[in-house]
Amino acid sequence: MIRLYSGPLCIHSHRVRLVLAEKGVEAERVAVDPDEPPAALLEHNPYGTVPTLVDRDVALYDPTIITEYLDERYPHPPLMPVDPVSRAKARLVVYRMERDWYALYERLEVAERNHAKSARRALQESLVAAAELFEGQPYFLNDDFSIMDAVVLPLLWRLPPAGIALPRAAEGIVSYAERLFATAQFQDSLTREERALRE
Repeated sequence: MIRLYSGPLCIHSHRVRLVLAEKGVEAERVAVDPDEPPAALLEHNPYGTVPTLVDRDVALYDPTIITEYLDERYPHPPLMPVDPVSRAKARLVVYRMERDWYALYERLEVAERNHAKSARRALQESLVAAAELFEGQPYFLNDDFSIMDAVVLPLLWRLPPAGIALPRAAEGIVSYAERLFATAQFQDSLTREERALRE
């Protein structure tokens, strides 16, 4: 069985758990305290970081590499487009979400009070500016669940606990998120600690 070393509140681990759930792939989840990574994790990943996925003789420890590996190893349902141009565009969207939204969220997590306020405002404004991208199709820029949804949904789940309320101008994002949060796959991807963020 696949083993996933995962942080209970780690947004990157959540991405991988969501991909596993969408693929219907069973995996042993090993919760990791980032301050005290277990010796077994360090045997597979010299950095001791999460997520780390171990599948037989393969150990992977970057969320993008892990999710693309899972998509190739378990091709149904596909999370990446078939043709090279569309695949490249999807990868670019993921890169931009990581570079723009994830970077602001991570800055918000570690920032002191004054800096957290500016990161919170910048993330909210950036999402609102992209609100129309969540409209017109059932999924993010797509007719089917894709790798892009697996990246954006864990971020959207964390907005209210981070003190970010989306305004009416971002109603498309809110309805998209609430609809997908209710799916069995998304619910299965959550840890107990992540559920508690919204309780």
